[in-house]
Amino acid sequence: MPSSPTPSPTPEPSGVRRRSLLGAAAAAPVLASLAGAGSASAAPAASTTAGPAGGPRALPGGGDLGPNVIVFDPSTANIQGRLDEIFKQQESAQFGTGRYALLFKPGTYSGLNAQLGFYTSIAGLGLSPDDTTINGDVTVDAGWFDGNATQNFWRSAENLALVPVSGTNRWAVSQAAPFRRMHVRGGLNLAPDGYGWASGGYIADSRIDGTVGPYSQQQWYTRDSSVGGWLNAVWNMVFSGVEGAPAQSFPEPPYTTLETTPVSREKPFLYLDGDEYRVFLPEKRTNARGVSWGNGTPRGTSLPLAQFHVAKPDDSAATLNQALEEGLHLLLTPGIYHLDRTVEVNRAGTVVLGLGYATLIPDNGVTALKVADVDGVRLAGFLVDAGPVNSATLLEVGPEGASADHSANPTTVQDVFVRIGGAGPGKATTSLVVNSRHTIVDHTWVWRADHGDGVGWETNRADYGVVVNGDDVLITGLFVEHFNKYDVQWNGERGRTVFFQNEKAYDAPDQAAIQNGSIKGYAAYKVGDDVTEHEGWGLGSYCYYNVNPSIVQHHGFAAPNRSGVRFHGLLVVSLGGNGQYECVINDTGSPTSGTDTVPSKVVQYP
Repeated sequence: MPSSPTPSPTPEPSGVRRRSLLGAAAAAPVLASLAGAGSASAAPAASTTAGPAGGPRALPGGGDLGPNVIVFDPSTANIQGRLDEIFKQQESAQFGTGRYALLFKPGTYSGLNAQLGFYTSIAGLGLSPDDTTINGDVTVDAGWFDGNATQNFWRSAENLALVPVSGTNRWAVSQAAPFRRMHVRGGLNLAPDGYGWASGGYIADSRIDGTVGPYSQQQWYTRDSSVGGWLNAVWNMVFSGVEGAPAQSFPEPPYTTLETTPVSREKPFLYLDGDEYRVFLPEKRTNARGVSWGNGTPRGTSLPLAQFHVAKPDDSAATLNQALEEGLHLLLTPGIYHLDRTVEVNRAGTVVLGLGYATLIPDNGVTALKVADVDGVRLAGFLVDAGPVNSATLLEVGPEGASADHSANPTTVQDVFVRIGGAGPGKATTSLVVNSRHTIVDHTWVWRADHGDGVGWETNRADYGVVVNGDDVLITGLFVEHFNKYDVQWNGERGRTVFFQNEKAYDAPDQAAIQNGSIKGYAAYKVGDDVTEHEGWGLGSYCYYNVNPSIVQHHGFAAPNRSGVRFHGLLVVSLGGNGQYECVINDTGSPTSGTDTVPSKVVQYP
């Protein structure tokens, strides 16, 4: 997601910066996998459930985590050398095939700078972030892209305490780069060196003792955290349940602040209990504020690795489904999984957890993964990449018509990302469909690629990004971009969104290509005409019709005009005058202003 110049409280280099659109992503050649002494393993244990009569032999639980899960302890030799080797491979491999999880056993590590490239996750293996302390930094910067951080996607940091060398850690990211369960004993800088463009981002369940400096970050969402201060805002900064957050002040400065998060349940994570790997499942919180781990051991339950099928990239969909049928959960180790049929999650409470941006590619037009209308499924930490044959859907939470009440134990979808094109040709009519009631989607980026391979108005055709049909669905941290029609279409009742970031498709060839009946363009976020209750906080849509800058988009948001449908903190902006909006929501809000990249805002609607 390239972006436009934005004001920064810190001096920037003189001269006019040009907004770059990168047709060719810098994908470096992928080196051989880094295997060796640091890979993790656990003793396999037999499943307690027999396979189908006459069917394949029951699959064991547990097992080796594979060569691309690199585990360090404080006595490991040359940790910095291994980190540097992986970073060199992944730094500019935006559409490469390398996938890595860097895991640190509890203890103290000194003198490290873990620079993270694409498809690289770093995490501590304690129950609390403070169990694993790095006297050093976990760094994301943008040297690979001349100081522009708008393509620093697909990387993550989780469950670590950092004592930054300079007092401030740099985390200059954009979409699909979560910063979860982190304790920064200092400040956090969200901008690249030189304060170039950045368009992130997401923090959850983290404590930053010092000040967070977004600088040039255009928008950001922070949930259930604690910060020592927050420096500035550019377009859209949203907070829910954050101790130390700026007070509500949208439109100027553009802070949208909720005291609490309505419902949240933190992402499952791998940890060590002695020498045994387990997966911790945090409990649900209502009206949450602050971190979940502040008073010691977090609240929740855990599962031994023996109850997981530890999947490898060469596993077939049949093997994954067999494991699920036998009562195992899925731990997807780093790599790329080709699926010739749908992975079907039918059992309540099933966990599907990916490490190192494990990537599912549906072949022959199938749906990658479907969840039944059951309680408490947890999907977390993986990427779904559309295949070259059009899929009707890529990920479905609940079947059509799902109606069961899951309020006590909802399904959660966390750090599950979707991509259509970029790494090669891909097509999908609809990316993510949510049919089950009470589902919580917590941080997703659903992206029809605007650069890379296999990109074009029809080449990576994808009409709809996220479609919500279920009632009582909550989405916290929703990023959806570049779809041919509606980016988000919300048909369920009592839906809520806290933070939404969108860009309309860059590559529309002309006005006719986006015409929606009598309306100029499809809204970025459309609430169904029959919906009576809906609420959203901190929502932004941008246009950059660079193929045809004369295109006009009537509005960014469309919703029934009734008292139960409410929005707080809306904005639209034209990036450099490449296309324009006539209104913000429905027929309300000022048009965007020529070539000036200045948002048009609506504080409340209606």
